Amino acid sequence: MRPFILIICLLIPLLGTTLGSAMVFFLKKEINPKLQKILLGFASGVMIAASIWSLMQPAIDLYSEGDWKAYVFPAIGFLLGVGFMLLLDYLVPHMHINKEEEGLQKDKYSKTFKMLLAVTLHNVPEGLAVGVVIASALTGQVSEQAVLALAIGMAIQNFPEGAIVSMPLKEEGESKGKAFFYGFISGAVEPLAAGLAILITYLVSVILPFVLAFAAGVMIYVVVEELIPEANEGKHSNLATIGLAVGFVLMMVLDIALG
Repeated sequence: MRPFILIICLLIPLLGTTLGSAMVFFLKKEINPKLQKILLGFASGVMIAASIWSLMQPAIDLYSEGDWKAYVFPAIGFLLGVGFMLLLDYLVPHMHINKEEEGLQKDKYSKTFKMLLAVTLHNVPEGLAVGVVIASALTGQVSEQAVLALAIGMAIQNFPEGAIVSMPLKEEGESKGKAFFYGFISGAVEPLAAGLAILITYLVSVILPFVLAFAAGVMIYVVVEELIPEANEGKHSNLATIGLAVGFVLMMVLDIALG
């Protein structure tokens, strides 16, 4: 994999979050609830499609047809990914878009800090996903185009996520500059998580199928536990379904066309 492509793939998702967070300078009010539902559904669709075509399918394809390891190791990796996020969800104090608070010692921290942690938890799985696919490209298992497709997909869905973070922070009383900065910081964990995933997976390439499936598990957890429930609260939940369908198809097309 060419170095400049690697760097681009690491930074494109962060660019999406940064541009989304910058909406705090242009939008005067909180994001319209209907639009927020569409955006949450869209992000869900992108992450589901990426989990299937960019992570689980490559993990399975690393084994020959009929090999029992083709389903056992990806299955174990996927379940451990879900378990990992379940543990983080229980331990880390955080606040969801709907103001619901979770995690240990949740009363010790400010609303702003807990909201920031919530979005950071969303972004870690995306960084892991990009990192392990980059590691797959470095070992010759997938193409540069496949990595680029995933990075673009993550950037597209990070744009609304960045806005969904920075706007509520402004509503909580933070200045526009601080709201933007916190949104940017929440996205900065993605290249860091990606770098860690690249290092571990590239050095120990034998665990590649397991790590690909693990990343899929953590992404699906975020979709099912966080994004879809928040998107379906209250009225007009059908908008979230439409957004999910569009996001799913877009990521699927990107992955197949570029992969």
